[in-house]
Amino acid sequence: MPIITLTSDYGYTDYRLAAIKGSILSRNPDAKIVDITHNIQAYDLQQTAYIVGNAYRHFPPGSIHIISVDSSYHKERKYIIYKADGHYFLAADNGVLSLIFYDIKPEKIYEITINTRFDDVVNFATTDILVPAALHLQNGGLPEVIGRKYKTPRELSFPNAGSKDDFIFGEVLYIDNYGNIISNITKKLFDEMMSLHTSFSIRFRTLALSKIYRTHTGVVTDWETEHEQHGKPAAIFNDSGLLELTIYKGTAENGARTLFGLKVGEPIYIEFKKN
Repeated sequence: MPIITLTSDYGYTDYRLAAIKGSILSRNPDAKIVDITHNIQAYDLQQTAYIVGNAYRHFPPGSIHIISVDSSYHKERKYIIYKADGHYFLAADNGVLSLIFYDIKPEKIYEITINTRFDDVVNFATTDILVPAALHLQNGGLPEVIGRKYKTPRELSFPNAGSKDDFIFGEVLYIDNYGNIISNITKKLFDEMMSLHTSFSIRFRTLALSKIYRTHTGVVTDWETEHEQHGKPAAIFNDSGLLELTIYKGTAENGARTLFGLKVGEPIYIEFKKN
């Protein structure tokens, strides 16, 4: 039986998350439900795309991912099914799926028509529209039975890094729970530029770093004891292949976000030199 994952900006205080799970289980007590996260900042589609885009790949093909971020119901809003990379994604047509799949073309896109007629009463879009659609897919149903092909989903522009001359220009894409700063600069782009140069400097605000470590703990080899490394700034390419600025064993309170003062959208660039 395919897994159903849940991602939302509902948090854990209110009733909405429990209502979604209850709605699924009341229809299928044997349903497998996995939470990705419910701590998305309210309406933050870029944060949603980063988290879901990096999480879904670890689930089995055929998994069904419900995304309830900026998903409140109104008559003009469409709710869609994306079939992409061997998975199903269900969300409001708000552009979040175009951010997740900025580099992958979806196999098919459907507008969900179940419970979306003019006379249908929709109180909570996730339980009234997305959950029935997800369970239909989980039971082996075809998406065209509960939807129709949709050719004009909303698209948002993913903030790709760029390069010119001896520079890569990027920006802060995401800040994680440890306060680490994740940029949109890919290892692939860095390697391409580095193949033409001999040295580099990562620059942000008034600071600069000139070395990239392989892992968060890689800085240990440069210091005599681990204790002395606490608070050391460093750069790595994370498991998503993106340049990350970090503080060794930093936290949300004393990590890179706090010490560097960067926010999502702020510029980060790399200057290359030929010695």
